[in-house]
Amino acid sequence: MTNKTTVLAGAALAAALSTQAFAQETWTMTTTWPSSLELIEIDRHFVELANKLTGDDLTIDFFEGGALVPGGEVFGAVESGTIQAGGDWPGYWAGRNSAFSPLATTASLFNAVDYVNWIEQWGGGDLYSEIYGKFGMVYLPYGVTNNESGFRTNKKIETLEDLQGMRLRLSGLEQGRLLENLGGSQVSMAGGEIYQSLERGVIDGAEFSTPNVDFSGGFHQVTTHWATPGWHQSASAFGVMINKAAWDALSEETQDALKIAAQANLVWSLSFTEKRATEAYQQFKDAGIEITRYDDETLAKVQEMANEVIEQTACENPDSAKVYLSQLEYLADYAKWRDASAPFNLGRTPNGPDIEKIRACVN
Repeated sequence: MTNKTTVLAGAALAAALSTQAFAQETWTMTTTWPSSLELIEIDRHFVELANKLTGDDLTIDFFEGGALVPGGEVFGAVESGTIQAGGDWPGYWAGRNSAFSPLATTASLFNAVDYVNWIEQWGGGDLYSEIYGKFGMVYLPYGVTNNESGFRTNKKIETLEDLQGMRLRLSGLEQGRLLENLGGSQVSMAGGEIYQSLERGVIDGAEFSTPNVDFSGGFHQVTTHWATPGWHQSASAFGVMINKAAWDALSEETQDALKIAAQANLVWSLSFTEKRATEAYQQFKDAGIEITRYDDETLAKVQEMANEVIEQTACENPDSAKVYLSQLEYLADYAKWRDASAPFNLGRTPNGPDIEKIRACVN
């Protein structure tokens, strides 16, 4: 064998070994959601798409929330490499970095389409990668839900004064501060604990998610009233945390397939959850739940108070300020066309926080 032939054979062998190294990966993935809550369908749909698009190169074995680790420990399990991937709602990790909060939801600011626009075209996707990257993870946003239901209680809530002294299950850093400013108190607990806490009177009321998810949680069985809209979370974003070493072990083609699956799931989740929320709204009415809605003057007051909380919270952490600044720059930019095309447009341009105050808090 000539030297040239030997070199070519060696190159071919190296290429074959390289291909084998990227082939037939198996990942373990779980989520923060138990199977009893319909939010898990967003995770399941992503896994289904991902397994189809990656072919024989990657198989994701999916486990419901709590089957492998408690929901609150999914972040640590992915970070350590105990599992390769975990579906989440970023706001659960705000104690690690408050920038996770606006990556998950906003108080009276973004709607679901705003999250999709911002993630895909206005640089939001890069910020997820940057913040999760601080913890050795890659992040693919793959789900959105629109405005959350609001508070479910056993007394009627029509005004902000009605919230005085109420102990309410509520997720979110800014959301808790806003509720406290309104005279209520935030109680934190996992979604799977809400039903019994309402039933036993441990809490006075709760919010969790969109109407369909709330109905899947059985909240119509332990409450009589529903106050809309959910100004505390005007939309929510979800995605998958991926251990960086596991991601790097994939071929570029497999990585691209996962990105495509996430993008497809993002759009699917919006239409799926809006259809299901519409159906569940009627189910709550049929169950005899009394539904009330805050008036426009009340919602304008909430907007002012939410802006103050956002400005305060963002300026406590440059990472948080950076995320909020990007979101507010998107809103200002998109407003040019969104407002010009009103009312035939996508949502509203909120009278949001002072962008210059937050810009000054970014390093």
